Amino acid sequence: NRVTETAGAATFATDYGEDAYLILHSDRRTDGIILDALIDEAPGSDLIPKVVAGLLGNQTRGRWNNVQENAFILLALNEYFDTFETVTPDFVARIWLGDLYAAEHVFEGRTTDRDETLVPMAELIEQADGGETDLVVSKDGPGRLYYRLGLRFAPDDLDLDPLDRGFVVQRSYEAIDDPGAVTRDADGTWRIKPGAEVRVRLTMVADSRRTHVALIDPLPAGLEALNPALAVTPPIPSEEFEDGPSPRFTYWWWQWYEHQNLRDDRAEAFASLLWAGTYEYTYVARATTPGTFVVPPTKAEEIYAPETFGRSGSDVVIVESN
Repeated sequence: NRVTETAGAATFATDYGEDAYLILHSDRRTDGIILDALIDEAPGSDLIPKVVAGLLGNQTRGRWNNVQENAFILLALNEYFDTFETVTPDFVARIWLGDLYAAEHVFEGRTTDRDETLVPMAELIEQADGGETDLVVSKDGPGRLYYRLGLRFAPDDLDLDPLDRGFVVQRSYEAIDDPGAVTRDADGTWRIKPGAEVRVRLTMVADSRRTHVALIDPLPAGLEALNPALAVTPPIPSEEFEDGPSPRFTYWWWQWYEHQNLRDDRAEAFASLLWAGTYEYTYVARATTPGTFVVPPTKAEEIYAPETFGRSGSDVVIVESN
């Protein structure tokens, strides 16, 4: 067994094979059993709240996948409550950023409400003054405080390298009819002939199971996605494989995403649960407007835990003139 940690959650992986259902195995059931063991044997472990967060994030409509999972997870969560949550909250949380008294929040009684404090980037830079500064969170009173620290920023450079913070993401553009309609220069610049239909291929790798995943691919401004859901869209070329046509048109084909959007400026695919593995998403676009376009990276993230994300690199796409 091994533990896989992200910024806000932790899950455990085992070496059971596909026939593990015969012994009622599941990864979430394993998480519940190990959580119970950690509370008994190592109640001070930093993994405990992260395992709880991972289990709660794996729910679907307030429950898990089957009776076995529900039973072992609820037993572990009850043990967690009895160990850490017996005291009714009645405290004040305070936040300092360097010399700045940033916020104060009062918590009385049990509630699912959350309080949020936003500090502008300009204030962060001023407090850091070109170096580092301390961020202090304190609690005065009984009860357990849960908090999240997040940083939202805009890069100052359009040329971004790939980044893996839980997902590996790649993007490529492929010709459909004419192999010469899409080419790539030695420096990585993509060149597309005007009017050409292009298959955009996105590859996403998750090193552990992920929940509530969004895969978002910005479109070059000179391309327009072909949406098969619209009546005015012409027939979209199917993808050919070595052993025949795309499995999308066979009865056994399975898609990893549950919902997709093809918008004017981007393509989106969403899944509530992904197991560790490699996933592909493709769509077809047409080159409609000549020009040189800088394309932001494709990004994959957990919607409710955006610290777990990954992106491809930026691309430059040139739609040539006639």
